[in-house]
Amino acid sequence: MLIGVEIMESPQINVAVEELVFSLFQRPLHPELFQIYAKRQFKTEKYEAIIWVTGCTHVVSVFAGDMCLSEVVSTPSQPLPKRGLIERFQFRGPRSHKCTLSRGVNYMTDFQVERMSPNLYRQSHIDLERFARNRGVFVKFPKLEVGGLQPFCYIDFEARQKELHIHTFSAYPEQVTMIKTQSLFDLQK
Repeated sequence: MLIGVEIMESPQINVAVEELVFSLFQRPLHPELFQIYAKRQFKTEKYEAIIWVTGCTHVVSVFAGDMCLSEVVSTPSQPLPKRGLIERFQFRGPRSHKCTLSRGVNYMTDFQVERMSPNLYRQSHIDLERFARNRGVFVKFPKLEVGGLQPFCYIDFEARQKELHIHTFSAYPEQVTMIKTQSLFDLQK
């Protein structure tokens, strides 16, 4: 056994994109549930946020006082709690979702599934990786390359005083497909 060396498993990327699951929780989630490849944590005057890249999937949790809202995109085999679940659905075509919580917290998300040509996939990878040099979190998985295309996850975020904007790009080379999400956590109270 190696001491002081963390061995990371490869993420599960050979799942059909339509089987991926979007979940929204009104509670924090335990990091032990996930294989976390990268994370960011930051604080504003109104809230604290934690972003985890969990393969070509992600978890975003926003804490404001005693309230927590967690957005999760996961594989179908990912163990998730039932307690605190607000919404759950699969990625089958474009979708929008809005909810208002009792404490003046509004949440909105839109997502789309984009099938691409290999050239567009490759160019999107190059462009997003270049953009990530200045902002966000970019994780690629070169060992899982398929046909010269690498799986990756890019999360761009903009932390405003009372809002958190999240844009994610998760790329699945076997299907030459990218899932794009846009989410807004609005904490106006």
